[in-house]
Amino acid sequence: MKHLNKLFVAALLVVGLNVHAQDEDNPWAIGFGVNAVSTRFGAASKVEDQFGQYFNAKDQWNILPSVSYLTVSRAIGNNLSVGITGTVNKIDKVVSRTPGTNDYVITDPGDVTYYSADAIVKYGFLAKSWFNPYVHVGGGYTWLDEKGNGTLNGGIGVNFWFTENVGLTLQSTYKHTFEDQAEANVPKHIQHFAGLTFKFGGKDTDGDGIYDKDDACPETPGLKQFQGCPDTDGDGIPDAEDACPTVAGLKELAGCPDGDGDGVADKDDKCPTVAGPKENGGCPWPDTDGDGVLDKDDLCPSVKGTAANRGCPEVTEEVMKRLNEYARTILFNSGKATFKEETLPVLASMLSIFKEYPNASFSIEGHTDSDGSNALNQTLSENRAGAVKTFLVENGIAADRLTSIGFGETKPIVSNKTAKGKAQNRRVEVKLIKRE
Repeated sequence: MKHLNKLFVAALLVVGLNVHAQDEDNPWAIGFGVNAVSTRFGAASKVEDQFGQYFNAKDQWNILPSVSYLTVSRAIGNNLSVGITGTVNKIDKVVSRTPGTNDYVITDPGDVTYYSADAIVKYGFLAKSWFNPYVHVGGGYTWLDEKGNGTLNGGIGVNFWFTENVGLTLQSTYKHTFEDQAEANVPKHIQHFAGLTFKFGGKDTDGDGIYDKDDACPETPGLKQFQGCPDTDGDGIPDAEDACPTVAGLKELAGCPDGDGDGVADKDDKCPTVAGPKENGGCPWPDTDGDGVLDKDDLCPSVKGTAANRGCPEVTEEVMKRLNEYARTILFNSGKATFKEETLPVLASMLSIFKEYPNASFSIEGHTDSDGSNALNQTLSENRAGAVKTFLVENGIAADRLTSIGFGETKPIVSNKTAKGKAQNRRVEVKLIKRE
């Protein structure tokens, strides 16, 4: 008996080293506990007698007050398992029936030692539940001291799982011998079992509680909700799908953080501490000239303007007055479209004003007095207006901002009858082209 107890202790140590969760992934099970044997079931002639004292005949049960059974089994799939059970007991109560009567007699056979070795096939129900009933069949051999008989076994049982791998097992097995009850070396009998069952044997390489067969990352500890794969930063996004696996982030940003809340992941954000649009790399749009119109919308980003003029300065009546005061003093060589030298400072002053309004467009208009033919005056006015435009373009004003036109002698502002009047009519005028 001492050696049997040592065997159970060794078995417990093995279980302790191999226990894992998830019963369906732990094909091996080991159980141990106590067993009780009663021969009344085989002695009874009627079904009601067989089951009438099934649990209540305490004085008829043979129980050894020690660990007295050990079973090892392995799951083979489809809720089936196979195993081997060894038991030991002391028989000091044998129930027999007086032939021809319903009277039962309990005798003491003299402290007989009971041994059995049985193969068992179990079919379980509610495999995923804490309550796991099963039926079983099998066969084996039972000895009473030196005498023995083969038995055909069957019965029921139930596991109550405290945890996913540790449970209480209760089982009842009927062992049938085919010899006459009175002549058999081992009478027909019922054997009850009560003990603990441990399941083990599943392979979990990374020790994360998810077995390799179900683990998408079997060599890296992970989480059950991600099939065993890790989420290092704990942001709910598995590392394999996380563009920033070591820093907690947002799902919509593939697991990367967004410190300024602008919807641009910090790793892609050129201004991670200041909110800005994605189109500008996560930075605020600049307003270089400080006029309240962002550079992206500002047609004059380096010159202060107005929102109404898309960030460009408005050309006021005062500005146009100044331009035309300069324009009227432009002097050309007589009958030509070339400038007199003293006119160059005037043209430079006009150029400066044009540059202040880079988004404005202007019409340069040339006019003559009435001397000479109409055709000659028309050509001269066109050429002189064109000369002013050419000067401005050559000095940095975009050509598409300027048009030039000549009106000849058709639009005098005073009479051409005097020399003074003619001088006033020989002029250049600047007009602002209004946008639609």
